[in-house]
Amino acid sequence: MSGNSSATYYPTEKKQYKERYYPTPNIDSKRTNMVEGVILHHTAEPTIERSLGVLTSLKKKVGTHVVIDIDGTRFIMADPSVVTYHAGYSVLNGKEGCNYFTIGIEFQGNTLEKPLTRDQIYSAIEYLKPLIKKYKIPLTSIVTHEMVRKAYKKKYPKKRCSGKVDITETEYLRFMKVLKSELNL
Repeated sequence: MSGNSSATYYPTEKKQYKERYYPTPNIDSKRTNMVEGVILHHTAEPTIERSLGVLTSLKKKVGTHVVIDIDGTRFIMADPSVVTYHAGYSVLNGKEGCNYFTIGIEFQGNTLEKPLTRDQIYSAIEYLKPLIKKYKIPLTSIVTHEMVRKAYKKKYPKKRCSGKVDITETEYLRFMKVLKSELNL
């Protein structure tokens, strides 16, 4: 079985949201993702087609594990065990290189302009719940791209890295509140 196989990591329970397999070539096929956390992003692209185009572009060399459209449809781009290029220069819990130990979730749209939809939030939670259980991911390791980039900049203040604003703190806090509720925490 290829490391970029379709979503075989789900339990057999029926899913509420649709999934489409849309593989990204932007993976590290020589390494296995150690899955210790999750990084939340927004695409900042105006359409799902543009987002998928960027995340499969060999020229851009960026990828992710899943993109969640505004209606909750999930575009599965890589199995969680696969390393994708979604985090760039990053530090989580003192550990560098988040691409190698986190799952990337991209929400279609730009949270600076519009909040996440209810369907995006619940689709992401439906995707995450079995993974949180399987990989024993602590909620403190579910963060935003901006959080891991800021941690990197703090560790290396003289190094330059992208300043793209990602999912807003307000939307992150809203997402985490719903996630905790759905996990009965």
